[in-house]
Amino acid sequence: MRVRAWSMACAALAVVMMAGAVVRAADDAETKAAAAARAWLAMVDAGQYGPSWDAAAAMFRSGVTRASWERMAAGARGPLGAVRSRELAAAKATSSLPGAPDGHYVVLQFKASFEHKATATETVTMVLEGDGAWRTTGYFIR
Repeated sequence: MRVRAWSMACAALAVVMMAGAVVRAADDAETKAAAAARAWLAMVDAGQYGPSWDAAAAMFRSGVTRASWERMAAGARGPLGAVRSRELAAAKATSSLPGAPDGHYVVLQFKASFEHKATATETVTMVLEGDGAWRTTGYFIR
């Protein structure tokens, strides 16, 4: 009976340790994706829309031409003015998104304030590409 209890305790400990490893991996992905998103957002903040398209994920670039992105980004971001503040509000790692192939994604939400819009939510979706780099595959602001 003692051996059985010991085995069950070891199995329970193994499950807890594996769950902890999964949580750490998700936290690591969220941290790395958030850093990459901030670097990409800095380009957008600076009005470097063409370079932000160049730095985006292949999925992003295949969905919109560089010229179209430059027009859309300027039209959406230009009227808002300069960024006053931006704070990460949420990050969620996932392997599945509607309309996208399965992969490694992190959906980030930033609470932002702009010169001409006091409160905004920016949603940046990052994907882990084959070369191991996190890149932007979606950007929405409201």
